[in-house]
Amino acid sequence: MRIRTTREQRILYFKTVLRWTLYYVLIFFGFIFMTSGTWLKPVILVPLALAIAVNNNQYGSVFTGAVCGFLIDIACGKLFGYNAVILAFFCIVVSLVFELYLRNKFVNFMLITAAASYIQCRLDYRFYYKIWNYDNVERIFVRYTLKIWLYTMISAVFVFLIIKLINKFLMPKNHLTIEEVITTKTQQNS
Repeated sequence: MRIRTTREQRILYFKTVLRWTLYYVLIFFGFIFMTSGTWLKPVILVPLALAIAVNNNQYGSVFTGAVCGFLIDIACGKLFGYNAVILAFFCIVVSLVFELYLRNKFVNFMLITAAASYIQCRLDYRFYYKIWNYDNVERIFVRYTLKIWLYTMISAVFVFLIIKLINKFLMPKNHLTIEEVITTKTQQNS
């Protein structure tokens, strides 16, 4: 471990700005993908927001989750803010769970993404179809909602790889502060 110098702080600042810029460029392209074509496609902003939340603090995660949720609401024509609240909550939970308990592994990410996207799909189905007692409403869940969930899980693999690549090159490395160096030196000398 090294002490962070002024030049390294500038590089850290540049890498952080570049990383967040790439995150939001990916979110923008995900939104464009969601608004083009048919309705039967993955909700790619869910795994994207969760993948960003895995490696970042709670404030950045909740903001990213809310932005992605608002974009999902716009793309799907849902009540404005509905998915934003759900996705912001999931991003905070994912950020805390990966910070405290889980390691940043592919299997952990896929399990969390599967659970979060299934809950979101299930809530969409319940509040937009089931609650109104339409005829044969179960067919919507089986034919469309589960297919969209499956497509979302397939897209989560590619999202994980892209975010992992961005983080590999642009995520800051752990450095020691001067206080940590002094306490480490005094502990080694004792």
